[in-house]
Amino acid sequence: MQDALPAFVLNSETLPRKPMSDAPANPENSPAQAEAQQPSLSDERLMLAFTQGSSEAFTELFHRYKQPIYGFFCRRVSDPANAEELTQETFFALLRAAARYEPRALFRTYLYAIGFKILRAHRRKTAFRAAFLGHRNSAPDRSKHDATESGLWVRRAVEKLEPVDREIVMLREFEQLSYAEIADLLQLPLNTVRSRLFRARTALRDLLEPSESRIKNAVAQPEAHAASPNTAQKGERT
Repeated sequence: MQDALPAFVLNSETLPRKPMSDAPANPENSPAQAEAQQPSLSDERLMLAFTQGSSEAFTELFHRYKQPIYGFFCRRVSDPANAEELTQETFFALLRAAARYEPRALFRTYLYAIGFKILRAHRRKTAFRAAFLGHRNSAPDRSKHDATESGLWVRRAVEKLEPVDREIVMLREFEQLSYAEIADLLQLPLNTVRSRLFRARTALRDLLEPSESRIKNAVAQPEAHAASPNTAQKGERT
């Protein structure tokens, strides 16, 4: 994921700006800028500083979340280039919505909610284009995202889950969101999230056990072939 977005968006007219009458004499020493430069500020404090005009706050948020959001899209679209484009769209949407931001929930939940809206719009556009052109959606190419065969088996098993269960598993296991955050994002009762996650994990375990056995056997076969010449030599010596 490239780092060019903040340098570009900071010249945007959508950057939050305070009225001229409220602007400090020296913008570089404004409270929002000073606060954004403090180490280990929470996401929520940074977002509030950004709404007050701190470009440094937005840059810090981008650096904190560019890879998690990019990974979020990589696990849901087939083309890494599309994932990068959707990541940039998400931060542009965050930029445009900054003036309306209210810290009612964790910033992370707020940002992933924006990501979900961007993803739904992308899927609608992709489905419309496929229907218009008469093409079927091709199966996602996971080879670029999975370095090992076991990782590929996990991806394929997750894709076999029901859509809601799949989202719950990915948000919990990959995005590391809390149960409450998942419930808020998917508009589901908290107990429903817990029960569906338990059911999905059980289904994944059943799907992965045969795959794990197959992988172990595939690994064991070359070892057996490698050992056979030595065994044969021992037999000849005796």
